[in-house]
Formats: sequence, structure tokens, C-alpha cells
Amino acid sequence: MSNQKKNEENRMEQIVALCKRRGFLFQSSEIYGGVNGFWDYGPLGTELKRNVRNAWWEDMVSTHDELSCLENAPKPFAMVGLESSIIMHPQVWKCSGHYDLFHDFMVDCTESKKRYRFDHMRGRWAEAERKTKSEGSDEVTVETVKAFITSMEPGEEVEESITAHALKFFGLKSKYRDKINWLSEVLPISSIDNLQEAVAPEATRKGTLTEPREFNLMFKTTLGALGGADDAAFLRPETAQGIFVNFKNVVDSSRVKIPFGIAQIGKSFRNEITPRNFTFRSREFEQMEIEFFCHPDESSQWYEYWRSRRFNWYTSLGIAAEHLILREHHQEELAHYSVGTADIEYAFPFLSEGEYGELEGVAHRGDFDLRSHMEGKLDSDLNVELNEHGQPKHRGSGKDLSYFDDQARQRFVPHVIEPSAGADRGTLAFLCEAYQQDEQPDDKGKMQSRTVLKLHPRLAPVKAAVFPLIKKEGMPEVAAKIYHEFREAGINAQYDQQGAIGRRYRRQDEIGTPFCITVDGQTANDQTVTLRDRDTLEQERIPIKKVTEEIQSRLGR
Repeated sequence: MSNQKKNEENRMEQIVALCKRRGFLFQSSEIYGGVNGFWDYGPLGTELKRNVRNAWWEDMVSTHDELSCLENAPKPFAMVGLESSIIMHPQVWKCSGHYDLFHDFMVDCTESKKRYRFDHMRGRWAEAERKTKSEGSDEVTVETVKAFITSMEPGEEVEESITAHALKFFGLKSKYRDKINWLSEVLPISSIDNLQEAVAPEATRKGTLTEPREFNLMFKTTLGALGGADDAAFLRPETAQGIFVNFKNVVDSSRVKIPFGIAQIGKSFRNEITPRNFTFRSREFEQMEIEFFCHPDESSQWYEYWRSRRFNWYTSLGIAAEHLILREHHQEELAHYSVGTADIEYAFPFLSEGEYGELEGVAHRGDFDLRSHMEGKLDSDLNVELNEHGQPKHRGSGKDLSYFDDQARQRFVPHVIEPSAGADRGTLAFLCEAYQQDEQPDDKGKMQSRTVLKLHPRLAPVKAAVFPLIKKEGMPEVAAKIYHEFREAGINAQYDQQGAIGRRYRRQDEIGTPFCITVDGQTANDQTVTLRDRDTLEQERIPIKKVTEEIQSRLGR
């Protein structure tokens, strides 16, 4: 493992520890041992994630100017919001393709009782001598054994993990690793013909893996008291379908004209087989999605526009452009509905060097979704799928979801561009990007390490902290008054009078507070306070009567 990878792993461990210590994130149901794939946001995490959602909504919807042509946009457009229900009619998921296609293949290990995603498993063919005891006897025999040693570790770590697993399987100490004869490079487990030759990641013998089987990722639930087959429903695996089925309602009630977008923020649920990497892959998560409806002839232009706009949104809030990539999907990667898809990906610390994890996908969905909900489930060539009786396999609503342009006197089914972002992944990326460690002088001038979250002021959970230098001489009363003014102005502030001033600064640095205001001995003489900047560490005197206005200005309000 490279030193850089070790440093990044250590950095990720530090971020996770900070999240727990300072109240950003907790394991769900932790006092009962936790539930894998579910997370709870603490007081600071709640504020941070809410700020991420608010920044997205403000930038995409509430401050959007539909009368002006934004930079690089083909023409002006409207943006409106929607909030659809988590449980929808089961037919929605049949027509969308989720019922038939939204699954992974999984395998179980009969020895460890663990379950694995088949497409994530990789391994190497290996051969070495192995000691075994005959059944019912203490006699030990030595034989040369060939096996496919598997691992679930990603990136660079897979070879190291496979080697450690092989040593354990063959009963060898680390210093005898050269006794293992490697017969192949790292291969996906799907490349081998016989799973009985594979050694599962936590198994001690071959042949413990079951045959792969489909595992639908939708959470199933029951409506009503009877609980029969007709009462089955699903928790939504995405928010997008709630927008598509309401397309006609929005057009008829809002008087919007194409092109326009419908935005939605909401919870989605996917029964991931192997949730991992903190909040990156969870079973319950929050999406920030836009379905942008446009004329088919203009859809390619809008696809390019949204790719660029969404990439720039992350950099505008503090993520360095060199830590992001915009990756266009290869043809074989495209989803069944996609004409083209590009992922905005971030270099998360838990990934190997040179690897990126998806933050947001921008998909050109064509007219697949609206047609599916009109006519029935479509195949990849946009033909209605028929059953053995020649009838639609999954019937559509039968409703007309086309759009009539009264100026051009033209009716058409709109194309859709979908920028789909993860609120949880975005929050995690902003945390990872903001986390830094440096050295700063303490109250006595001695250099000490400092942990700081350099969050963009719009995202910071606490915008300002107010300190009285000491607990007397009227300083607490003045500081409390400033604190109350901040709160009345809608500025989320903290009041802290415990400990040395340097220690209080470091506490605020660690949670990402951009500005600290200190009431000191000079305040009574000239009615000024000290304003300290988290990032530059510069301190300046400003009048008390202007402090709220100054903070609002620096927050961009």
C-alpha cells in the first residue's frame, strides 16, 4: 500500500472520528449495535446537510430568474418545485423498469453466513501445499491445492487482501508467502466457470458460495391491514418517477412552458447488499433531482448546459476543480433509458489514488419515462414490451403525457435531462474537502496542531461564535447582546465563555465556524470588538453597531 493511500485512509478515519465527536453523524440505533447502511445526523450534521439542500434549492429554484437567459443556456426557462410521496402505485415501478431491472446478483457464503454482491467480488488463482486432517482421524496429509482466492476490497487494496486471505487458507505465515504460486492476475469472480473452486472472502475452505441469484433493490412494504398480494407496495428507489407521473399536473396547474424544470428533494431507499464507505453508499439516502423537460431538437444543447452548470455548482461552494471529474459513460455503461449520461465524480479519501466516486449523474433520458407511463414499459429500443398473449407486459396509465406548443402549433413528447445529486454524498464530499490540519500558535505563542473545517460560509453549520474574553467587567452582557442580535437576524451563532480564548477558537475551527467575535477590555472604551477570520486568521476591530451587518455581508446576505 502506498504512503499516499495510507495517509488518505488515516485522513478518512480522522474525518469519521470528528463527525462522531462533534455531532455531525452517528450510526443509526447505535446503542443497540447499529443498523448497517443507515445513519443519523447530529445537531451540526443536521445544519450542514440542511445548508447543502438550501444552497441547491436556492441556486436551482428560488433565486432562478426565468425572464433572463442564464450564461450558456440556450434560452430562458422556468424552474418549479414538487414534493411527491415516498410510496406510489406499484404500477409506477413496473412501467419505469425498476420492478424488472432494478436488481443486483448476490451470493451467500454457507460458512461465514455473509452475503456479497457478485459483481464486486474479485480474486486470483493460487496454488500451494496445504495440510489437512482426514475426517475422523488425527492423520495429517499434505496436498497441493489450487483455489480461486477472493476479496471484496476495492482498488489497490485487493491484492493485499487476497494475499492475506491466501496465507490464511493455505496455513502459511507471512514470511512464507513466496511458497504461493500465483496462477493469474486479479480477475472478477464471474470469469471462473465453477464457484466450487472459489474461497469466499471470510471462508476457510472452498465451495461455500451459493449460485448467484437476483436481489431486487427495492424495499417492499404492505398497504392496509390484510397484507395480501394486492396490497404490496415499495418504498421509492428514486424521486424521479414522482416528477414524471405529475408532469401533466404541473403543466396544467402552473402554466409553465417548455423548456422548464421540476425540482425535488426527498428520501429514497435502496436495499444495498453491501453498504460501505461511511454515508457514501447507504440504504436510506436523500436525493436532489431535477427533471428538465425540453423540445427533442434542443435536448443535446440542454444536456451540455446542465453538465457544465452542475459541475460549476460544486466548485462555487469550495470543492477544488482538480478533485472533480466529469466522466461521460461508455455505451455499455448506459442505463436502459439513457441516451447519454455524465457523472460528476469526487476524489473521496476512502478511494484508491486516481479513483473517483459519483456525486451526481446528469442523464439525457430522451422521452423514455413519459412514454413508458403513457403506453407501458418500453424496451431499450423504445418499443412496448409484450407478454406471451401479445398484450403490454406492464400497462401504462393510458393518459396523454405529450405537450402541445400553442405557439408553434406542435404536439410532442418532451425529452428529459436529469441532473440527480445525492444530498448525503454531497455533504460527505464538502466535509472531506473542508477537512484540514495545520499548525497555529496558541495563547502563549507555542505552535500547536489545529484541525479546521474550511467549509464555505453558506454551508457552515454555525456562521459565527461570540466570546467574552473573561467572565466579568460587563463582557458577558455585551457578548450576549451580540449573540441575540445574530439570532434575531437569522444567523446561526454560538455563545461560548468556557476556557482560554485560543481553545475556544480551535473548537470553532473544528466545526467549521467561519467568524468569531470577541468582546475584550477595549470594547468598553471604543465600542468595538475583534472579528477573527477562520481561514486567514486575520483579526480586525469593528464597531459593535455594525457587527451584524458585517457578518451578513460576509455571508453574502
